Amino acid sequence: MTDNPSVPGPRRDLAMHNDWFASGWDHVLPRQGFALTMLIGTACQPGFAGSLDDLVLEIFGGHWDMIGGDLDGPLTFSWPDEEWDDEAAPEGREACEAARWEQFGAMLTTAGFPVPATVRDLSELFLTWGLASREETPDGTRWSMPAALPLPGDLLPLDTQLTERLDGIRWTMRTGPLVDTLINHLADDLGEPEETLTSLDRLATATGQDVDDVRLALAELVESGDARVQRGQEPADAERLEAHRRFRLVMDWEHIHEHRIQLSIGD
Repeated sequence: MTDNPSVPGPRRDLAMHNDWFASGWDHVLPRQGFALTMLIGTACQPGFAGSLDDLVLEIFGGHWDMIGGDLDGPLTFSWPDEEWDDEAAPEGREACEAARWEQFGAMLTTAGFPVPATVRDLSELFLTWGLASREETPDGTRWSMPAALPLPGDLLPLDTQLTERLDGIRWTMRTGPLVDTLINHLADDLGEPEETLTSLDRLATATGQDVDDVRLALAELVESGDARVQRGQEPADAERLEAHRRFRLVMDWEHIHEHRIQLSIGD
């Protein structure tokens, strides 16, 4: 039986690297960095061997709007057809785009990297930075990505404001699901008590988390004003609590319901 080239093969699902959002690259690279990461993540799947051009051809027939068409499409920090927010960026699209390129170009030049102009150029930087690897094999080009992506600050001289922003994002993504699990236990299992006498050990057992994760969640609740931790009538340092020592956990449920957006752990 011969293959019929007119019959399409099984559809290949796009794959996104789990570490992309936590790494912070989405706030550093041009918009096409997200799509490029998705494309390379898809190329890493078993059964694919070839270039990124081959993959764009296989999945999208050679044209993918998210990268501007193909890998030779120009990089941009905004989408040409997106509605512009004049209040957030009153200087206008062109001025904002120019400022972003000036900042991005300065970072790369200072670090000794070429400034990419196209998606293909950016893909080569991904290889240089260790965000992806490419190997030529007898079966064709094989792609891989590390489990944990290198952080922008490890490769580029980020300014203080951007560094603090990325640190905050990583902290929120690290602690958010842990806090959600703890809040769900206190709300669903205990009925939103204003105060409870407990310990890290007890909370860890009740939530199925490690003691260190519960400690992180408590520290975040205290830092954000959602709770207080006390020993007797005195405030206690949530980060220094001993696992077995009891403490009073005083919750501000009104503050939680008003300000906190839960980050759910995937099923």
